[in-house]
Amino acid sequence: MIMHWKTALPMYNVSPRLQQGYDTLLAVLIDEAGVRATPDHPASLIDFWRRPDLLVSQTCGYPYVTQLRGQVQLLATPAYDFPGCDDCDYSSVIVTRTGSGIASLEQARGRVAAINDAHSNSGMNALRHAVAPFAGGGEFFGTIQWSGSHAASLALVASGDADIAAIDCVTYGYIAQEYPERLRAISVFDYSASAPGLPFIAGGQVPADLVERLRAVLLWPSARLRSAMDVLRIKGFDYLDDAAYDRITRMAGAALTA
Repeated sequence: MIMHWKTALPMYNVSPRLQQGYDTLLAVLIDEAGVRATPDHPASLIDFWRRPDLLVSQTCGYPYVTQLRGQVQLLATPAYDFPGCDDCDYSSVIVTRTGSGIASLEQARGRVAAINDAHSNSGMNALRHAVAPFAGGGEFFGTIQWSGSHAASLALVASGDADIAAIDCVTYGYIAQEYPERLRAISVFDYSASAPGLPFIAGGQVPADLVERLRAVLLWPSARLRSAMDVLRIKGFDYLDDAAYDRITRMAGAALTA
């Protein structure tokens, strides 16, 4: 059995305070599951999620359905307390610059879109799905600006270097909470279709009994874990199985065939 497990919850570390919050949640989870692990700060997330010594992390649903199925194990999915979230589902906040003249998706035709990553459900797949009915089977946006993060996409829109972006509603909620000044030039004009949220995962080599212990800690949180969750605006966790994430695959298929 692998003894030197690695962990990281990298997806929503929008601010130092939130990073500390996720570190605390992870430490409580590991302690209450009765296992030892070392926090990591991976440079490449997709490689980290495939590591044989991975114990716990959080991934996006799009890389899960396109690259990670069969290589990681679903633990539980958090339900966040932000607009655009519905239990364990979430959506993307579709934003433009205030005064851009864009008040609907159709009006964004030919404009510049900021997208955080080609493997992002919220930034790429949800936006592609949203504009597909207006694209007529061709290109909808005039230019794509690959930003590298949701925060960078917002900055591109706010500065006028991009006209539209789709931002994970949890990230948007965290930025509104932590850095409200970054949204002063931003207007929300739509939300994407919803999808299962970003799941907590266990590595593919984690034994079944340890997976069950980790999942149980999340599904039935102690007062100590509940306190850590409250800081992060997590209302609870639920177990969504592999089939639940097929909704993301169907969104991708619908966008490509529209």
